[in-house]
Amino acid sequence: MTAIKEEKRGPLLAVLFAGVLMGALDLSIIGPALPAMKASFGFGERSMTWLFSIYILFNVVGTPLLAKLSDRFGRRALFSTSVILFGLGSVGVALAPSFGFLLAARAVQGFGAGGIFPVASAVVGESFPPEKRGSILGLIGAVWGIAFIVGPILGMVVLSMGSWQWLFLINIPVALLILGFGWKRLPRERHSGGLPLDLAGLVLTAAFLASLTLALSGIDTRDALASLVSVRVLPFALAALVLAFPLWLVESRAADPVIRPSLFSKRQLRLAYVLSIGAGFGEAVLVFVPTFGLAALSGRGITLANSSLLLFPVVIAMALGSPIIGRLVDKSGAKPILVAGVLLMGSGMLLFGLLASSLLAFILAGALVGIGLSGLLGAPVRYLTLGETTDIERSSGQAMVSLSGSLGQLVAAALTGAIAQSALAAGGEGSRAAAYSRVFLFLAALAVPLLAAALAVRPRATVAE
Repeated sequence: MTAIKEEKRGPLLAVLFAGVLMGALDLSIIGPALPAMKASFGFGERSMTWLFSIYILFNVVGTPLLAKLSDRFGRRALFSTSVILFGLGSVGVALAPSFGFLLAARAVQGFGAGGIFPVASAVVGESFPPEKRGSILGLIGAVWGIAFIVGPILGMVVLSMGSWQWLFLINIPVALLILGFGWKRLPRERHSGGLPLDLAGLVLTAAFLASLTLALSGIDTRDALASLVSVRVLPFALAALVLAFPLWLVESRAADPVIRPSLFSKRQLRLAYVLSIGAGFGEAVLVFVPTFGLAALSGRGITLANSSLLLFPVVIAMALGSPIIGRLVDKSGAKPILVAGVLLMGSGMLLFGLLASSLLAFILAGALVGIGLSGLLGAPVRYLTLGETTDIERSSGQAMVSLSGSLGQLVAAALTGAIAQSALAAGGEGSRAAAYSRVFLFLAALAVPLLAAALAVRPRATVAE
């Protein structure tokens, strides 16, 4: 597909950015609303976690399915479908008459959001010239990463002015605007070439990803080892294992597979997925920064009310770093940015783990992690993926990047709880600070294999035409 004219790029980017922002915010913005939602529906602590888990579960399932369908039926049709599903889910959450209905609506939301980011990234790959793609992917990555982190802060602002339902009702006018502007500007081309739809692959992919996600989210952080053989984890883990073989067999033989084996046959793509998993680890652990700061910085004016402000260094660093990194990727390629991103993220995690009792060190650590993540979440990995995929697999390739990041988040959440809980036996804020220090030191150690992956990336990878 040829690049669109320059005067049409701005409106198209506005549509893509608005869609990504809308989908990313609702993953984390719900946090401050949980006490009010709990009071409205009377659910318990364990049920409360499902408002997060079910969104992630259906987001993980929806990502490859909607991305694949966009390869087949066109970006405009599936981006619009994803936005419609997200909007309907938002209405359902706001008007839910029961907790069961609320969970179902969150599932629809998550499924719809699953198609927004990978399809938006594929549109960039098809509609913009190679020398512009890194910058744009950097901006899209910044929108996603910042929305994930700033969501709880924005949620508190909205809740201070109205009920929790407004957190979801405000999605409706935004979704309608995206649909109206997007229908005229998004590309319509299809790439399936009349090949039969891979229905078996769709079903098996959904079942495999659902089983894997349920197994990961079912791990009890209070006793991770024991929970691995519990009824909340083991059956789903076994189901994922059993489904893996027929899924691979079906996709290897399908004319137009949902998950293309070619997406795993290329070394550069495998490296991209590993780096995305690492970025997902880093992103998920940042959710615990306010809790960590409350314990580590006790006596320095940090309270429950202002602890979310400790995320500001991360947010500001990502907001400033992502666009700059996108432009650097256009000039130097993905490899040096990925190497620098891993080193900076690892250094920030190490600083969190060793010197968190110093407010200055805490701020510096957040800035380092933010800049590092801006080199991993956005332009470089997606730029690398664009260079290794053709038109017919471009959206599927971007979906695998998103899927890898989501799985990294799930694993990180389970491991963070397990590592922290193992160090909390003594009780008190001192032991809590020590527990989270271990989490960040673990992430610093994880930077070593991630650095090896970044160094193995081919220099000056170009984007496939």
